[in-house]
Amino acid sequence: MRPDFERELIPRNDALHLIGALNVMKDRTHNAAHQWELLDEDGHLPVAPSYTVLLQHATDAQDISREVLRLTAEFARSPHHTTRDGSAVLKHLAVAVTMSSYAAPYFAETAEHALALLRSTNPADRQYLSNNMVHDHATGRASLRRTFESLRDAGKELEDHLGFQRSLAQLTRQATPPAPPAPGPGGRPR
Repeated sequence: MRPDFERELIPRNDALHLIGALNVMKDRTHNAAHQWELLDEDGHLPVAPSYTVLLQHATDAQDISREVLRLTAEFARSPHHTTRDGSAVLKHLAVAVTMSSYAAPYFAETAEHALALLRSTNPADRQYLSNNMVHDHATGRASLRRTFESLRDAGKELEDHLGFQRSLAQLTRQATPPAPPAPGPGGRPR
């Protein structure tokens, strides 16, 4: 292979390491987006939503965002982000950073509205706070889902890159002519 072409390849171990880290973050983000619920099983807002549970959603979303940012920064510092496939991976990671950073403030707003709702007696204020809670919590979860999708797409880029490397390795093995037979006892090929 030409040296400039080889520079375009992300080493297999580096790609596998990043895929593993992406899978952990994908699972964590997917679980959060699907398990953090505000509404009850009938689709109604609880009479007294838990401020502490909602604040924990904000805290956990902040932790997810920090991990996505750390993972993206590590990849951006690597020489691989300048390759064609690495650039595509970095683009997906950049979207994941942005989307994950949006989630925590929405969950924090939800918690703030829950606290205000507990102290409010005015029906109009309670309706306003309830509507904002539902909207903000849903928006936070949607941000987590988009984070998951971006992490998934980054992992797919890396898996496709590894598939290309496997295909390339097979082609170069097939294109290499077989070694000539070893010379026989009289110096002649067998």
